[in-house]
Amino acid sequence: MSKRKSVDLFVIGGGSGGVRAARIAANHGAKVAVAEESRYGGTCVIRGCIPKKFFVYAAQFSHVVEDGAKYGWSFDGNFDWNTLKENKDERIDRLNKIYIKLLTDAGAEVLNGRASLKSANEVVVGDTVYEAKQILVATGGRPTRPDIPGAELAITSNEAFHLEKLPKHITIVGAGYIGLEFSGIFRGMGVDVSLVHHRKEALRGFDDDVRHEVTQNLARSGVELLMETEIVRIEKAEGGGLRYQCQQNDWHESDVVMFATGRVPNTRNIGLEDAGVKLGDRGDVQIDDYGQSNVANIWAVGDCTDRLQLTPVAIREGQAFADNLFSGNDTRTKFNHPVVPTAIFSIPPAATVGLTEAQAKEVHEVEVFKTRFRPLFHSMSGRDEHVMMKMIVDKPSQKVVGLHMVGEHAADIIQAAAIAIGMGATKADFDRTVALHPCTAEELVLMR
Repeated sequence: MSKRKSVDLFVIGGGSGGVRAARIAANHGAKVAVAEESRYGGTCVIRGCIPKKFFVYAAQFSHVVEDGAKYGWSFDGNFDWNTLKENKDERIDRLNKIYIKLLTDAGAEVLNGRASLKSANEVVVGDTVYEAKQILVATGGRPTRPDIPGAELAITSNEAFHLEKLPKHITIVGAGYIGLEFSGIFRGMGVDVSLVHHRKEALRGFDDDVRHEVTQNLARSGVELLMETEIVRIEKAEGGGLRYQCQQNDWHESDVVMFATGRVPNTRNIGLEDAGVKLGDRGDVQIDDYGQSNVANIWAVGDCTDRLQLTPVAIREGQAFADNLFSGNDTRTKFNHPVVPTAIFSIPPAATVGLTEAQAKEVHEVEVFKTRFRPLFHSMSGRDEHVMMKMIVDKPSQKVVGLHMVGEHAADIIQAAAIAIGMGATKADFDRTVALHPCTAEELVLMR
């Protein structure tokens, strides 16, 4: 016989958005239960941002070894894949425990198991039925694979963190965030990398100058670019490894093929349709400006809504949801994200905030300021690496409506600049700021 419990809030999913919502709601005095079928921390902590950034750091050391010679240093440059994996896993284990402690300290009931909706007010986990006044879906997303013969022979980013050994050659399919980042990671670790992409340049949706700079950086790093084509078939190769066929009927061989062809909301088989929740074509929970679905007591945050798939956005949404429902305040916060900075941790990285030039021209009369230069560090190292900065300005008001950068420290620089842009800074505000010399960021206030 099933056990029954009653809660004010049941959260399905223990990622960044779900944990923030559960913790804040519990701090407000709500009786909260949260369920996670894998490990607490979600995509970002377990199989996304955090382990990825550790791998990026590791890959950058190969450049340090090369560049250090011009600065008087010598290194042996040996790299051990298993050491990196073991240390990464130890850190991820610690973060998983921290997330669980945050929840338990707040008084939430932490469950390990798959949760599914029995009705609009009931959630089942194991042999227990939870009657919930409010239900929050925070199940994140999952990688996709194209529907081609042999797709099951390839890996996704989930498996890339756990490869038994470092391959000699990897083929990465897709040139969005994930494809670019893993191309830089594996190339920096000494792996031969081929990148297959159906467009001419990487990073669809980004500013054209960013796309061009990042694509050229891949080529300069030694990544083989197979652009304007797609893989149509994958097979096992004689003697091990894989072989794959592209649209032009040419065949290639690779030890590993990795799909980085996007992610979809992770909403399958958890009872949402049975509870009457409206889903989009990709399985995304359809919500209003406050995160509420068409079923009054069922809400959603984060990647399962298929809007901005960024960890800080999910956290903001989780916080807003919990405050709106459980703080007791009359004011309500919408899930609005007007100025969201984002970074691609390629090598070198790219970052952006605000409108692209094309987007800006649709609604503004614009002025464009751009600079491209070799940073001081590489004037001595000799590496063929440049920084590109681009500022988009609304001409009548002189407000900065977009800022884009490719190069060292891009994420940190754009994060700081996003504060000014969010406050409505003008080009004159940037111009009157005294440059901090010598550093890459000084070019922000020197562009003419």
